[in-house]
Amino acid sequence: MGLNTTQLKTKADLKGDHYLINGAKVWISSAQVAEKMLILARTTPLEEVKSPKHGLSLFYTTLDRKHIEVREIEKMGRKAVDSNQFFIDNLRVPIEDRIGEEGKGFEYILDGMNPERILVAAEAIGLGRIALKKATAYAKERIVFNRVIGKNQGIQHPLAKNWIELEAAHLLMMSAAWQYDNNMNCGASANAAKYLAAEAGFHACEQAIMTHGGFGYAKEYHVERYLREVLIPRIAPVSPQLVLSYVAERVLGLPKSY
Repeated sequence: MGLNTTQLKTKADLKGDHYLINGAKVWISSAQVAEKMLILARTTPLEEVKSPKHGLSLFYTTLDRKHIEVREIEKMGRKAVDSNQFFIDNLRVPIEDRIGEEGKGFEYILDGMNPERILVAAEAIGLGRIALKKATAYAKERIVFNRVIGKNQGIQHPLAKNWIELEAAHLLMMSAAWQYDNNMNCGASANAAKYLAAEAGFHACEQAIMTHGGFGYAKEYHVERYLREVLIPRIAPVSPQLVLSYVAERVLGLPKSY
């Protein structure tokens, strides 16, 4: 999975005092209930700009359902928030609904990416910690062969490893947050925190199911739900592979690979 935002096909054409937006979007949250939306669209054709990052503009405007068809995407988790496909047909957007200067929308979007990665890291750590708490409690109570399973190192060691990984991810996440709060360049730390937290959270949720054995597959114990939910921070907003490519290029100085 990758991101190619600069190549987006959604266009906003200036028509006097307003823009007409046409195109499609996917994985739009809360569109079933939202009245407003934040949308990035190309205002200058790709072939007319010096860099693909130029010519994109950001808008905050009314979600007019007369010109937008919204289709909900059924998901394996995150049921509390709807996700959708958007199909936009001649959406009229007043020029005053544009955020900042025309053509600089991609720069504005970039400003929100690092805190988003830090927030997602915190989410993954929280999921991992609740899964670890559930698994540890179960290991203290479940008796097999006349002893609690928590006495067995085969149960203890993976859970201890989960705790270590989650603590390390938490420290990296807090470091990235501190750098962001102090207006420092936190790109590498934010990406690394998201990567480490997502991996640590996933491992903890997976181990919680394994610790519960067959009951880990039962909805009654909730740990199967944690595993479904933790896949989201592992996939989004940036894939683990792209984080590794970012660190390789920006931190280690290796050539761009994509």
